[in-house]
Amino acid sequence: MTFTATILTLYPEMFPGPIGHSLAGRALAEGRWHCDPVQIRDHAADRHRSVDDTPAGGGAGMVMRADILALAVDAAMARRPDVPVLAMSPRGRPLTQACVRDLAAGPGPIILCGRFEGIDERLFEARPIEPVSIGDYILSGGEMAALTLLDACIRLLPGVMGAAHSGDDESFETGLLEYPHYTRPREWEGRTIPEVLRSGDHAAIAAWRKSRSEDDTRLRRPDLWERHEGARVQSPSGARREKER
Repeated sequence: MTFTATILTLYPEMFPGPIGHSLAGRALAEGRWHCDPVQIRDHAADRHRSVDDTPAGGGAGMVMRADILALAVDAAMARRPDVPVLAMSPRGRPLTQACVRDLAAGPGPIILCGRFEGIDERLFEARPIEPVSIGDYILSGGEMAALTLLDACIRLLPGVMGAAHSGDDESFETGLLEYPHYTRPREWEGRTIPEVLRSGDHAAIAAWRKSRSEDDTRLRRPDLWERHEGARVQSPSGARREKER
């Protein structure tokens, strides 16, 4: 099974884009994954190949039509049944590393990239499409979000990263931010590499990294820390204990 990304978009020339370079690009050339951009306008019936119309109820901008998008989605699903269908949308559930790992372990998704003011909601009611968000901000369209999602997935495919366990200790893999990194020179602008990292004491290094990971998460991402603490104090029976004060 080769990971394949089918991208439904108004701008197929944006793919593979930046993921056609570096590790992801090398993996693409080696056939470790496939990129299949599809022009949504090919499913429009009028001579202008229109895919949008004015919003019901009034308002600025345009809305992508459910009927045209459904044709594109149906055609993609007919070619690739039983794969997840996602839509990049700020109204979707947040993309997490756990979700990325699940996607990377599968055959690859069909990704719908929205544009304009959004997509007619009836499409989500009529088709098994899961909206996914990469963050609480607005982009010009779903293409950049799709590239972000794909880059996160592709780097986890077998053989893409140099070492098999390169991603195991990264941020979010354990629910925490990753510990800070250092390399040569030993001293730079009066700042030195922490002594423990040069000690050769692997147990002490592991303890330092764990402590820094926890400290940085608590200070920089209290939302992650709260979830981590909640999971850590969960009893084997599933009952949550009151946190120690």
